[in-house]
Amino acid sequence: MAVSIYAAVFRSRTMLLVMLLGFSSGLPLALTAGTLQAWLALEGVDIVTIGWFALVGQPYTYKFLWAPLMDRYSPPFLGRRRGWLAATQLALLALIAFLGTLSPKDSPWLTGLAALAVAFVSASQDIVVDAYRTDILRAAERGAGAAVSVLGYRLAMLVSGAGALVVADQWLGWHGTYWLMAGLMVVGMAATWFALEPGGAAMAPKSLNAAVTQPMAEFFSRHGALWILLLVVLYKLGDAFAGNLTTAFLLQGAGFSATEVGAINKGFGLLATIIGALAGGALMARLGLFRALLVFGLLQALTNLGFMLLAASGKNYALMVAVIGAENLCGGMGTAAYVALLMALCDRRFSATQYALLSALSAVGRVYVGPAAGYMVAAMGWGVFFFATFVIALPGIALLVAMRGMLERLDTQPRR
Repeated sequence: MAVSIYAAVFRSRTMLLVMLLGFSSGLPLALTAGTLQAWLALEGVDIVTIGWFALVGQPYTYKFLWAPLMDRYSPPFLGRRRGWLAATQLALLALIAFLGTLSPKDSPWLTGLAALAVAFVSASQDIVVDAYRTDILRAAERGAGAAVSVLGYRLAMLVSGAGALVVADQWLGWHGTYWLMAGLMVVGMAATWFALEPGGAAMAPKSLNAAVTQPMAEFFSRHGALWILLLVVLYKLGDAFAGNLTTAFLLQGAGFSATEVGAINKGFGLLATIIGALAGGALMARLGLFRALLVFGLLQALTNLGFMLLAASGKNYALMVAVIGAENLCGGMGTAAYVALLMALCDRRFSATQYALLSALSAVGRVYVGPAAGYMVAAMGWGVFFFATFVIALPGIALLVAMRGMLERLDTQPRR
């Protein structure tokens, strides 16, 4: 009986639409990152120029700066959330198609500006997708919603990443491939058309000043607001330290080939992450937010010790498969719970702004631990480094336990 209840959550119409919006959110990312980099390299663009193209991804980091505009203003069609979804998706279709008409070698500046425009509108779409998911899902649906959103996002990255490279090489060439990817934005547009505009008591801010100041004022008026922000940073910090150098470890530390790492760490690892996210979303319906965060957080930390074992054993293919599978499975479960936490922390009046701010804060671990991780490996060696990442994860777990009462109330008293 219980299994059928959990399965029913995943079979709902809302979950399908959340998954399709996740796909729409993930699709443009590789088209301005890895896939574009491959196009530049194969067109013979020099490495210095390719390096500069990495800067087109900056809008994803700073999207919280214009999120208040998307909380305050509504397009003149479809409502505040669906209107912005439709506007950004239509703009992405046009911009990605335009990018596909260019030649990076002949027009590098125009290509760079077009890619920057795609990244800006894509980051804007992410703001609204996150806000829509936060607004539309009930407390009991957050785990499943986070899981299917991660599923859609990861599948889209596979399509516009590895899939686009194969299509460009074997069939359509780069121009045709980018036009095909532009056409796939129709998936998100269809989801937006059939989606329901979030209702309830949530009201848009009355002025732009209110849209900027009220989300911060509301958040910091809560008991334990600073502890919440610290938890957002710490919860996946150990995972971020370990994940930052996993590929380098497998190649340089354990001695696996690029083909082995690509097949297992990227291919099998992606599958394990998707399974973990779906399993985590289903288990959250039974465990609740706090227990899910605790169990999945402990599992995330423990799987880092698997890399320590791999560092001690040397090149062991079976152990590598097991470690990568466990790490990605538990990481996917932790991500589902973490996304559910961010949704639970948002006031629906300001969900675009608050989610953008919280997600930017959560990115601190992913973005800025790289240099520190490199120094740690140089000083400690791989084995001690991975043990250290396990230790780094423990303060987040301890803080989670200390905040148990507050987190359990988020399940029973969702913010409106």
